[in-house]
Amino acid sequence: MKKVPGQTVKAAGILLISGEGTPAHFLLMRHRDRWDLPKGHCEDGETFVETALRETEEETGIPQSAISLDPDFQFDLKYQVTYKNYGDLPFEKHVRYFIGFVRDQPALTLTEHESAQWWAWDPPNAPIQSETIDPLILAAQQHLS
Repeated sequence: MKKVPGQTVKAAGILLISGEGTPAHFLLMRHRDRWDLPKGHCEDGETFVETALRETEEETGIPQSAISLDPDFQFDLKYQVTYKNYGDLPFEKHVRYFIGFVRDQPALTLTEHESAQWWAWDPPNAPIQSETIDPLILAAQQHLS
């Protein structure tokens, strides 16, 4: 997708939770210097849900058919970003996260991350990433309780 200054860049991802009925674990992906969730940019004409499912499958190898999205939860974040190819021009980024449930802890095929880890679902976990992951987990905990 070609970006235009002033344009809102859309992205979506999933907080994957294992366990049937009661959350047991959640998945975090490891970049070189931080933890993250499976997520990515929306392609032209793609909905947030379509993006979240596609990106999660691409980054984890978990098929979309194995993920059950919570229809009553979405968590939106908006913040400014810059991209190397666009110099210092600011873009607004709008990321929508969903809760997705999977049975057990499926085997992962990582394509964009160094590693991944299933963390025990015991919010509040130690601070992980204060701008995105921590508030998302808190909102998910409140929603699920």
